[in-house]
Amino acid sequence: MENLLIIDSLEKNKRSNFYYSFLLLPKLKREAINIVYAWCRYTDDIVDEEESVGRKYVRLRWWAREFECAIEGTSRYPLLNKLSQTIQRFHIPLNHFHDLLQGMEMDLTNTRYRNFDELQLYCYRAASTVGLMCTEIFGYKNEDAKNYAVNLGIALQLTNILRDIKSDAKKGRIYLPLEDLERFGYSEEDLLSEKYNTNFIALMRFECERARSFFRQAITHLSEEDKPLFIAAQIMEAIYLRILKDIEHAEYNVFSHRIRVSTFRKLIITADVWLKIRRGGWKNRSFAAANHAVR
Repeated sequence: MENLLIIDSLEKNKRSNFYYSFLLLPKLKREAINIVYAWCRYTDDIVDEEESVGRKYVRLRWWAREFECAIEGTSRYPLLNKLSQTIQRFHIPLNHFHDLLQGMEMDLTNTRYRNFDELQLYCYRAASTVGLMCTEIFGYKNEDAKNYAVNLGIALQLTNILRDIKSDAKKGRIYLPLEDLERFGYSEEDLLSEKYNTNFIALMRFECERARSFFRQAITHLSEEDKPLFIAAQIMEAIYLRILKDIEHAEYNVFSHRIRVSTFRKLIITADVWLKIRRGGWKNRSFAAANHAVR
């Protein structure tokens, strides 16, 4: 049964935003990234399955033990053995995997976040860790590329949270910091009942700007010589900036429908980013220029 679920996680990679960003990677790196993402996807799927929290916790602990077995070369699962080989080949620090597992545990124990410090820690564990894993596979010439991965991961996770407010609320989860809800006069009950009003718009405008600030911060840490190596990350950046922009264009009404980027638009964004990098068109690019690229 677990093997079938792991295979399903591999298939989900092909339907995700991440899939398009990896299309232009060299074969060896693309295969390595797909293995890492399949592991991350399955780890996330454990938390999202419609089971009791106790059962999810047991499965997450089991998965963590199987990961340790794979590192020692004794796992029963081909995916984990391939992951272990990838970790060794690209020298990926194990703490990134442990941190991600901690992030998934947070999803089992936390359904609310009091302030942004708590939420930022979750975003780091759930998303920045994945970026740091990928950074080792991409390769880099400047250590500051890791700070690009950290900030971009937080930006992507915040964008996900804003897009998925409705579906998360149905699962009983509210990721927006409670201190922010209080600041804008918008209650938990308002969110759970999908109340769309001026207070919600003001709250969402504030949260979208916070996400944009992490996109801006990320860009400052990616050097010109590392940009060609991080083409996949920059494609992800462009796709998620498109999502953020679409949320804003919808006047922040994420209750009426789920904001998504079409397959055609993702392919256009992928081609656009690739052409700009190939032509050196993103040299000394500003955040405004990057934002314009996804319009």
